[in-house]
Amino acid sequence: MFNKIMIPTDGSELSTAAALEGVAFAADNHSEVIGVYVAPEYQYPVYVEIIPPTYPIEEEYDALMRKVGMEYLQPVQKAAQEAGVQFSSLILFSNSAGAAIAEAAQEQNCDLIFMGSHGRSGLGQLLLGSVTTKVLNLCQIPVLVHHITKKK
Repeated sequence: MFNKIMIPTDGSELSTAAALEGVAFAADNHSEVIGVYVAPEYQYPVYVEIIPPTYPIEEEYDALMRKVGMEYLQPVQKAAQEAGVQFSSLILFSNSAGAAIAEAAQEQNCDLIFMGSHGRSGLGQLLLGSVTTKVLNLCQIPVLVHHITKKK
């Protein structure tokens, strides 16, 4: 039913658990998976005329965030390999993760976005996490929201 499923993660425990469930769902449906991590855009220091020597330059920040993204996507990739699911990864830069996910899913011709109800923001939101809510509001394809409670 679904040929290509986008599975975003922010590297948090809840997001990773949901992503792993997404891989199992993809395996059951014989679907391809695109794992996605959205890093915040580079921010120049505010009210500073020159960049301090200890502040990373944009290229260093970009490389670091790509490395972090690949580390966060590694468990998802491993689960996909073990399940025999075709996997590719995508690192995006945006200050609006929800909008970036919705746009990327459309650009990648995904049939479904499988994501957790909460990620880094945790369970503090009343109903859904802010990124999940944004994706639901912006997306033109189905979004499967998987709810995982934090293990004690």
